[in-house]
Amino acid sequence: MIETERPRTNPPQLKHRYGDSPLTVLDETSLGRVENERSVIARLIQPSQSPEGDPLEELEGLAVTAGTQVVGQLIQRREKPDSKTFIGKGKVEELLALVEERDADLVIFDNDLSPGQVRNLEMAIDTKVIDRTELILDIFAAGARTYEARLAVELAQLEYSLPRLKRMWTHLSRQSMGVGMRGPGEKQLEVDRRLALKRIHDLKSELGKVERRRERQVAARDDTATVSLVGYTNAGKSTLMNALTSADVLAQDKLFATLDTRTRRWHINHWGDVLLSDTVGFIRDLPHGLVASFKATLEEARQADLLLHVADASNSQVFEQIAAVYKVLEEIEIEQKNTLLVLNKIDQVESPEMLKRILDRYPNAIPVSAKTGVALPDLSDAVGQALGSAFLDIEVDVAPSNGKLLAHLAANGEVLSQVVEEDRITIHVRIPARAMGEVKRSAMEIRQAEKTMPPS
Repeated sequence: MIETERPRTNPPQLKHRYGDSPLTVLDETSLGRVENERSVIARLIQPSQSPEGDPLEELEGLAVTAGTQVVGQLIQRREKPDSKTFIGKGKVEELLALVEERDADLVIFDNDLSPGQVRNLEMAIDTKVIDRTELILDIFAAGARTYEARLAVELAQLEYSLPRLKRMWTHLSRQSMGVGMRGPGEKQLEVDRRLALKRIHDLKSELGKVERRRERQVAARDDTATVSLVGYTNAGKSTLMNALTSADVLAQDKLFATLDTRTRRWHINHWGDVLLSDTVGFIRDLPHGLVASFKATLEEARQADLLLHVADASNSQVFEQIAAVYKVLEEIEIEQKNTLLVLNKIDQVESPEMLKRILDRYPNAIPVSAKTGVALPDLSDAVGQALGSAFLDIEVDVAPSNGKLLAHLAANGEVLSQVVEEDRITIHVRIPARAMGEVKRSAMEIRQAEKTMPPS
């Protein structure tokens, strides 16, 4: 019996519009996805890389999140990538056989490929090929709900797609003809490049406005302590936020369930209320374009008084994930910020030895279970102590008529003593450094008033 090979289709030829100018779709992966798409996942591992556990476990999770059914895997260990096809010639043949055997529609690499490598692989195996960055962009595009997140994802997609136009766009042989365009005209590729570059400029301008607006919103909370949850995707940040604040934040066991920042009020015993923010999750090799595009969303983390770095203690690659988060924090220039490492999901850790191994490397980490509530009071106490270390012990001279400053000191600090005299009140107060803005503004106003007073 002879099996007939299912005919393969070229990448979808969809259209997208920016204003009145037709532009072939850039978001090929998310718009071109077919229902129940079957994928083969692949990874090239170099000697400098030594992943613990299943090296394709994370990519499989990403592929499932994107909506594909993983039907095969391929791994190659190689000194360096092949310049033409990324993997070696023999592995290309093995990949072709696997794709045909499993009837796959798509091959996903857990690496970043050049446009030329993608093109050569697609020609060799007659199947659509995408890399890790394109897959992550696809997931972000599907999960973006707010205006800000959609802008950020579109910008990252356009910047990623720009050098890949020859592969992704299908109308490059046509020529623009008409009034003012006699002769050979301008290649459609050049027209589309100009349209894409203009859209990139417009998106950056709009995101700049969003970023400035977010900065003003965050700055307006100067008098309230802020704590931000950061960590690897699916480490349980949203579940932890729900447990601490009784918030109804979406918490799903999948990668990148949260793309938009959410802020809730959290009451800490013997401290008071703080604002707790849940941010987008990080991942190994997070595309640089996404980090830059989501700068406004990450503003909560940039301005926070304290970061809670949430890690999944039950994951076999927890050390690699912790390092990946610190790398992203360094990229957005907040790696020096006061941070507490929280080891979540200790109820799912396979053995006490595994948890001990993590604590041996990170002895100050706080083991908790957001799902069961284990050790959450210990976390609250640690946050209160960490925030308390940023307090100042000061004496302030206040005019009795300055009710605004008196109320500010009483509301935000702990008044230890006060001495009332005829024309002033000397207050000894313990106050957080973040609340010193009103004190400094009041002192500046007094100095300016003294300068304008006529000499006696």
